[in-house]
Amino acid sequence: MEAIQLGHVRITDHAYEEANADELKFDEIYFSALHGVVIEEYADDSPYPSVLIFGQTFAGDPVHSVWAYSELNG
Repeated sequence: MEAIQLGHVRITDHAYEEANADELKFDEIYFSALHGVVIEEYADDSPYPSVLIFGQTFAGDPVHSVWAYSELNG
């Protein structure tokens, strides 16, 4: 997840709401994505393809997160 490492992440309102509801900080979510596994791919998602990642927080609690991605040209 190069975008996380480069700081090229856009967090949606929905992601903020879900993180707050689950009492997760974004550094934990990033950690879980960087060290997790893609368990499902949604190549036909709109407006961008996305993946479902299963990972864990620093404390080992499970985290599922969906990440959309786009190829930027130019």
